[in-house]
Amino acid sequence: MARRKFRNQRHEPLTERSFQEYLTTPAQQTSRAELLTLVRGGEDTFLELKVKLSNPEKIAQGIAALANTGGGVIVFGVNDNLRVEGVDDAEAVRDELVRICREDIVPQVFPYIDLIAFDNGLRIVALDVDAKRRPYRTRDGRYFIRVGAEKREATREELSALMDEARPLRHENIVASGARIEDIDEAHLWSFVREFDGDAFDSTRDAAGYPTAEVLERDLLLAAPSVNGVIGGNLAPTLAGMLLFGRNERVAELVPRAAVQAVRFAGPNTQAPKIESVQLAGNLHTVFESAMRFVGRYCDLWDKRPRTFPGGHAAAAAEGEAPPLPARANYQRGAVMEALSNALVHRDLVLRDLTTRLHVFDNSIEITNPRRASGFAPYVQRAIRYGLPQRLNPQLAAIFKSPAYGLELPHGGLPALLRESRLFSGRKSELHLFNDEFRLRLYGV
Repeated sequence: MARRKFRNQRHEPLTERSFQEYLTTPAQQTSRAELLTLVRGGEDTFLELKVKLSNPEKIAQGIAALANTGGGVIVFGVNDNLRVEGVDDAEAVRDELVRICREDIVPQVFPYIDLIAFDNGLRIVALDVDAKRRPYRTRDGRYFIRVGAEKREATREELSALMDEARPLRHENIVASGARIEDIDEAHLWSFVREFDGDAFDSTRDAAGYPTAEVLERDLLLAAPSVNGVIGGNLAPTLAGMLLFGRNERVAELVPRAAVQAVRFAGPNTQAPKIESVQLAGNLHTVFESAMRFVGRYCDLWDKRPRTFPGGHAAAAAEGEAPPLPARANYQRGAVMEALSNALVHRDLVLRDLTTRLHVFDNSIEITNPRRASGFAPYVQRAIRYGLPQRLNPQLAAIFKSPAYGLELPHGGLPALLRESRLFSGRKSELHLFNDEFRLRLYGV
């Protein structure tokens, strides 16, 4: 067809039309010359020819097969000898095709349908099938694909490949550039895995010499073939694997944007002099504990608000460190822990030039995280206050917040954080998103 010359090239359009444009912009019509050029080549993987529409079930299978194979065209009114015979009622054929695409295929197919007339009065119907939402199945639950000019039901392997394609691949699943299996802290990894002994993990595998690569790839989905490797050959940790279980020095070297810049200001904002500025690097476990120690040097953390706030600095005394400045504010411990953990697991790993920043002021703590503002509508920012997940890294977040990872984190997510902070300090926490940065400010007492 005119929109896509299936015999010569296969590509997606450079831009996508909005739904409003789809409704208001007339679809490009296919000329007779273009159609005849397409038909002369005969049936192939992306073109199917039909004399008429007589069996809706078979037509649904053919449409699903084209959609699962990458899209294509079905032309009605052309016989097996590539002669144009036309259809009796082109409008009825069009209406039946719309019904089949809407009711007999899951998910629904939204096709382009052209009615083309010839000088001799013959009319044919061309159905352009897209493939953006595959895999598609028929109403009876069967999956079809095209192999050459024939369609057949997909095998288990082919169906699995279609399902894998449908599963969204996130940035956390990409192999960390330059990383190797040797960069994994095996003690940390195996302490996590052994927590599932008897259930998910089979302890007899220890006899195989602690197969780190196998566990990362097949059990935790935290490893994949490296750039120069093959399936089952050279494996490398994914970005999530390195952040969760990587050796501290290698994470700092290979993923420098994962570090957190922590600064204590001697005042209420960033215009005040800096008392201390450090970069916290390493895997997420290390960075989280380092960030909590940094906050503990300058703030008092409480599980619940006391009747009166005593002087001194209990957290620093417990660590044996004397802070450069007296503690200026008190915070609810769970709220600070939840804020830091959310920052570490929900930051946008695609943004390379922005880092996570932890700023401690006299009366507040501000955490700034990379987060693309494009597509993050204002109502989404309201929805996260109710705990509706907007996770960028679901796999990383699930492992980080698992008790087996070794951190005793609070429960309840962002709603609990906001509530506990407000009840403790009497002030509502602030959330802002602008310039690809998500900012959370907690107020202390």
